[in-house]
Amino acid sequence: MHDGRLHFSRVADRLVGSPMFEMLARVEELERQGQNIIHFEIGDPDFDTPPHIVDVAVAALKGGDTHYGNAFGLRELREAICESIRRDRGFLPNIDQVVVAPAISFVYFIVNCLADSGDEIVVADPDYSSYFSAFNLVGVRSVTVPLSEQHSFRMQAADLEKVLTQKTRLVILNSPQNPTGAMIAPSELKKIFELARAHNFFVLSDEVYSKLVYDCDFQSISTHDKCLERTIILNGFSKTYAMTGWRLGYAVAPSSLVEKIGLMIQTIISNVPPFIQRAGVAALMGDQRCVEEMRTTYMRRREIIVRGLNELSGIRCLAPDGAFYVFPNIEGTGMPSVEFSEFLLEKARVAVLPGVNFGARGEGHVRMSFSTSEDNIKEGLRRMKVALEERIR
Repeated sequence: MHDGRLHFSRVADRLVGSPMFEMLARVEELERQGQNIIHFEIGDPDFDTPPHIVDVAVAALKGGDTHYGNAFGLRELREAICESIRRDRGFLPNIDQVVVAPAISFVYFIVNCLADSGDEIVVADPDYSSYFSAFNLVGVRSVTVPLSEQHSFRMQAADLEKVLTQKTRLVILNSPQNPTGAMIAPSELKKIFELARAHNFFVLSDEVYSKLVYDCDFQSISTHDKCLERTIILNGFSKTYAMTGWRLGYAVAPSSLVEKIGLMIQTIISNVPPFIQRAGVAALMGDQRCVEEMRTTYMRRREIIVRGLNELSGIRCLAPDGAFYVFPNIEGTGMPSVEFSEFLLEKARVAVLPGVNFGARGEGHVRMSFSTSEDNIKEGLRRMKVALEERIR
């Protein structure tokens, strides 16, 4: 006999959302109340989308490109993605290996296609928090590989091998990584691919920050099998081209998996709006100087924020290999990461994310994005210094 109340499903009960957007909503409410907050909490480029990309989207809208499209993506965009992979990765995928959707949605799609309840997905700890949200929603078990500051937060194949089991279906690599900015060494990528073959699992390579690399060249695990066998590239336009609001991304994978993902896209979102995909073609095939200009700007900001953090009492910070995040160690302040984040928001009007938002190994750290202006970075550091000094007195 029912109790007369309406209930949500078990799936709905597993929804946890994103701590980044929860913090952003909280900060925006403080700003509506008149407070001035320095934003280090959200990884949203402060650049506008380059005009040549916007112009193509506007022209497509005015030209009536507002109807249904192929669930796998416009052929022109898929061809442009193939060409960009050839240019950047050194191999040319088949068009049936490419599928287009919002980048974050692919984590959910791919996990759903490859794992059942009780299967295991391996990720790093710390790692991008939205991975864990997708695992909870699908109902699979996450297994973590600990990253250490001693190894500059770079994943080691030997540590990965320790957690592999017969239930391992997928390993997710995020390089350059969110939240640490660390990149996996090419020698480790080769070892990880060998593990994938030996233990028969897929590898999802999240390469969203692959164009934002500072001291070395980017290397992809996908070059070992050209995404024909077990590697999957996940990439998007949000960070490279300052297109976060456009929600455009893509996956390159074995064609059999792409076919399943396309069916899932048909079922859930139908297709990405064609005029947005036209903008994606313009981004990939147009002038790339805008990308280099943004990367150079981020490199200057990285130097400012790393140097400034290392000058603060109780804080030490490694220089990230890529992306636009730093992951400073705040153990010297005597505060755990949640308390430290609350302290900065209350006393310094500076918004950061607690390291534990990214996994248990993130404790003792916070994530700070330098996708904001140099003036904001300097002002945020100044406020942090004043707040920390006042606390010591």
